[in-house]
Amino acid sequence: MNSDEPPAGTGPNAVDASTVAEAVVDCMLDREVDIAFGIPGKQTLPLNRALGERDARFVVARHETAVTHQAWGYAETSDPGEMAASIVVPGPGDMNAMNGLKNALNDCVPLLHLAVETERDVRGGDGIHETPPETYDTVVKENVLVDSPAGAVPAVAEAIRVAREPPQGPVRVGIPKDVLASRTPQPAIGEREPSAPPAPPADAVERAADLLAAADDPVILAGGGVRRAGASDSLRAAAERLDAPVVTTYKGKGTLPETHPLSAGVLCGGSSAELRALLADADRGLVVGSDLDAVATASWSVSLPETLVHVTLGGDDIGFGYETDLGIVADADRFLRRLGDRLAEGPIGDGAADESARPSQQSAGAARAEAVRSADRERFAAVADDGSPADPLRSVEVLREVREALPPETVVTADAGGFRLWTLVSFPAAGPSRYVNPGSWATMGTGLPSAIGATLANPDRDVVALTGDGGLMMCVHELHTLAAEGLDVTVVAFNNDDYAIISEEASRSYQLPAGEYGWADAGLDLAAIASGMGVRAERVTDRDGVGEAVASALDHDGPSLVEVVTDPNEPQASEWMTRVR
Repeated sequence: MNSDEPPAGTGPNAVDASTVAEAVVDCMLDREVDIAFGIPGKQTLPLNRALGERDARFVVARHETAVTHQAWGYAETSDPGEMAASIVVPGPGDMNAMNGLKNALNDCVPLLHLAVETERDVRGGDGIHETPPETYDTVVKENVLVDSPAGAVPAVAEAIRVAREPPQGPVRVGIPKDVLASRTPQPAIGEREPSAPPAPPADAVERAADLLAAADDPVILAGGGVRRAGASDSLRAAAERLDAPVVTTYKGKGTLPETHPLSAGVLCGGSSAELRALLADADRGLVVGSDLDAVATASWSVSLPETLVHVTLGGDDIGFGYETDLGIVADADRFLRRLGDRLAEGPIGDGAADESARPSQQSAGAARAEAVRSADRERFAAVADDGSPADPLRSVEVLREVREALPPETVVTADAGGFRLWTLVSFPAAGPSRYVNPGSWATMGTGLPSAIGATLANPDRDVVALTGDGGLMMCVHELHTLAAEGLDVTVVAFNNDDYAIISEEASRSYQLPAGEYGWADAGLDLAAIASGMGVRAERVTDRDGVGEAVASALDHDGPSLVEVVTDPNEPQASEWMTRVR
């Protein structure tokens, strides 16, 4: 097939461009996708040149596993619908990026993934890096293969729209190298906006208001859908009118700032027995923006209120794992706004909804939330005091010092790993776009890459990545990206020289030696590694030095790493917090 062949769509409505790659980049810029993460290869060079000629930002990573997590972090800390692109070569590059695509799919995060495919006249002949395009079907919202040169720009325009349309997600567009390099005019494209998310039926809102306003001890469980819908203000208003404590999922953390009196904590593997009791003892509950997946609910073993209103965009999630009295397929923000408005109107059913009519219930909800937070603080203090003064620091101590050193508006990204559960339960999040961590995919190696995306989305804010030595070593190459790009990110690395959460389980459940999966005799010096990559670094071993080191790193104009030596034998949150006292 000749790459210069005229497409069927040429004519008066066609858009002329020097190359298809240039037209693709123009399409991206027209739709406000002006930053891309990737690793250049011979196949991507037409796109790289077009990006450079148009002054679009192309961030060169050091491994493709990072590029989709960088685009994920960019979208997670931006307004709903804002997104970035990732660009990879075929085969190994594309497959390395699958991890981040699946993470974005699970978290409903929009991104455009441009995969340069094997040339059309080579496809099927085992050309270099060739991989069947359908390989990626299960890790993206949609997977599109461009065959005709005239179809490239329409495919990219539609991919951006689909990625932004609720439920949002990553969309992959495979474009053969020979298509990108061709000089085929592209057809003009009619504008098509993402469809509006579904609004809740009026009668369903009315019934939900009746059920919830009649509660004596209501509770709200808020998930990532609240975050994606930009519904934090609506969540706060509804919670205050119901006087309901708010528990969040992994992905919902921060959707209600955790300094709010009604914030009761995060439902996760490290949730305290007191938080789980709060959910179990509530007489009526609202689950909004969550699919109630197996990770958040410990395989549906967490008890939820017997009377349950469940609002989500996925109809198949309603009734799966928990019986639901009222299921509503609707956008979280549109539902919460209408619920809040209805509650503000006055008496509903047998109860009164406005705060002035129920002053005692308002304080009751805050008291219930505070009882959980107080019990959690006691548990944090006990684990900090449980070790010997000669022992390395424990995660809760470090997290407390880090939180006190950070301005409230700091964007914090957290990696997966053993320390993440301590972070989820003990590190207060200041807002939905100020805290990022992976959800049910729970992949390690996201903390640093997502911080790279976050700082490019928020150039006027401090950005801090929280990571363990295990997670950092899965993306340690991106320290060099920080230095090469001159990005002002602070990395706080908890180093216990162990896959401690695995070692603890191996010892407790399988009677393997303590520290079975640690490196006591071959410890890492993360500060030395970072320094070798051009990142300012400091190693801290005592509590008093943590806050000073973090504050100094924030003041430094450029990338910094603070390595904090922590105790590999500290209790794990999944065991310590869940004990019934």
